[in-house]
Amino acid sequence: MIEVTNIYKSFGDNEVLKGVSTNFQKGDTSMIIGSSGSGKTVFLKCLLGLFTPDSGDIAYDGRLFSEMDTKERLDLRKEIGMVFQGGALFDSETIENNIMFPLKMFTNQSKGEMLERANFVLKRVNLENVNHKFPAEISGGMQKRVAIARAIVMNPKYLFCDEPNSGLDPKTAIVIDNLIQEITDEYNITTIINSHDMNSVMEIGEKIIFLKEGIKEWEGSKNNIFSTENKAVTNFVYSSDLFKKVREVYNKI
Repeated sequence: MIEVTNIYKSFGDNEVLKGVSTNFQKGDTSMIIGSSGSGKTVFLKCLLGLFTPDSGDIAYDGRLFSEMDTKERLDLRKEIGMVFQGGALFDSETIENNIMFPLKMFTNQSKGEMLERANFVLKRVNLENVNHKFPAEISGGMQKRVAIARAIVMNPKYLFCDEPNSGLDPKTAIVIDNLIQEITDEYNITTIINSHDMNSVMEIGEKIIFLKEGIKEWEGSKNNIFSTENKAVTNFVYSSDLFKKVREVYNKI
């Protein structure tokens, strides 16, 4: 569980986050949504520990980030898996080496142990016999699955995904959504996704945080987002063609 308490973050005179408080439950898939400039990327980076809030605090299973020393923060980093927007795979390294990178950085495992773990997570994301290929030799959807495999290779407690469906066709995006949801359920991970894809919100958004101009404007589930009277939320979500169609169906029920 991650608990966020009244965090503020500014860059110079630009106040990006303005007292955001929420929590993310273990075993849930939570979505952070909002338009450009809403603060969702800065919020995600604060949760990752890449940015330190100016005030307020973030607790990881009761451990306050602000009270951690350097070693404790390094230990926390080992518990975090990250899927970057573009995949962030190393083009000059094989798929196998890409996945083993966190193990080489954070563990003392032998080459055999790392290979065994790499093969395990590749199988888990339904990718086999690609160990010696390079990222450019596989499809975009397969690259995202490799990125997920690398993110879970350390068996993390917390999984963060930044626009995991960016650049993917709708069919492949659903595959990635389902994979993230399956892994969250299977390993009981706290999963947080920064997304603008409303299909993903409706597929796997067990909890939704909507940010507007650095403020938590609304939070709820995919089941009650239709009934909210918050105009900022409705203006944002119903601008999607998907939501226009779903709203028509919902209103007929």
